[in-house]
Amino acid sequence: MPDEIPRSRCKELDAADPLAGLRDRFVIADDDLVYLDGNSLGRLPAATPEHLARLVRSGWGEQLVRGWPTWIEWSRRIGDRLAAHALGARPGEVAVSDSTSVNLYKLAVAALDAAGDRRTVLVDGGDFPTDRYILQGLAQARGLTLRVLPSDLDQGLDPAVLRAALDDDVALVVLSAVSYRSGALLDLAAVNDAARRVGAYVLWDLSHAAGSVPVELTATGADLAVGCTYKYLNGGPGAPAFLYVRRELQSRLRQPIQGWFGQRDQFRMGADYDPAPDLDRFQVGTPPVLGMAALDPALDVLAEAGIQRVREKGVQLTELLVTLADAWLAEYGFTVASPRDPARRGSHVSLHHPEALRISRALAEQGRVVGDYRTPDRLRLGPAPLYTRFVDVWDAMDRLRDIAERRSYERLPREAPRVT
Repeated sequence: MPDEIPRSRCKELDAADPLAGLRDRFVIADDDLVYLDGNSLGRLPAATPEHLARLVRSGWGEQLVRGWPTWIEWSRRIGDRLAAHALGARPGEVAVSDSTSVNLYKLAVAALDAAGDRRTVLVDGGDFPTDRYILQGLAQARGLTLRVLPSDLDQGLDPAVLRAALDDDVALVVLSAVSYRSGALLDLAAVNDAARRVGAYVLWDLSHAAGSVPVELTATGADLAVGCTYKYLNGGPGAPAFLYVRRELQSRLRQPIQGWFGQRDQFRMGADYDPAPDLDRFQVGTPPVLGMAALDPALDVLAEAGIQRVREKGVQLTELLVTLADAWLAEYGFTVASPRDPARRGSHVSLHHPEALRISRALAEQGRVVGDYRTPDRLRLGPAPLYTRFVDVWDAMDRLRDIAERRSYERLPREAPRVT
């Protein structure tokens, strides 16, 4: 089959790419390895190792505890940077804190406590499992009704399904802005408006959106949000998460884990808990200083790129991936398992194939392309606009075509080996 898009065209796109120079701001240890899993773990910014080394040597090593007056403000300071460059929020609305799961629990409880007699929680049945697990636990402990909304595996939640489920008994709606499996992108403004009409809170999981698509929490009228920083935000393995609480809600909501970092005038060491009047009340304990520090050099790169340009390139990269999948892979049993309209898709694309698990492993082991697999039979490919080139996408799809044509994945066992 002739190449509908020659590799030379991709090299031209890379030469004209306004973000091309930012690839040099990341550690690329193996230029032949195509990395399309930035939606699971972002690459290491080149400035991060020395930045952390300075903190360890000069901050921890020399300043010792004298560094705390600076470090203690980092949760809010870095949160404000996230708000400005990734989340479209106002200063004082975002804090770096805990893990995504812990933050989701905190904000879900706060919203449920503020919802009065309402007894129903809505969640997308296709959302990331931990979100459902947390809500299942809360529903069981509180005697609530958890309604799991059916959603299409590839197209995501139909807004009409959500609207039909909203009534005056719904206390909380928990949704992902971008589906972790298919990349389906929801309209935040439309969902927020629909929920507000019935008096329900919306809690967004932004883990696959932050740093890849413009979120605009303030402009869309969002109430609450959480998300991780180790995917498109490149904060590193296990990097601390973030939470967002709209300014107008901060004094009305009270989160359940009453730690000393959420206490008003915390260093008075008062006998009883009195929550801070602002965003600080959603913090718990001593912040992970070294983990937070890695976010600064990563956000420097994102700030230089600008989230709008990141989004524009993300659309181009995923459009290229979809075009090549249609042209090269359909005859081998692949279908695109993500929304085809780029306005309804984040920055990753899923491909359906009955042998997706073995193909994913063959792609990494034989093709030197790192993507990932998601149940039941999806190959997920996530080009990250800050460092993925157009030629990387072309090479990845060419290597995938070769594996499919030769059926070399059949050499691998059907079940993935257990990790011990």
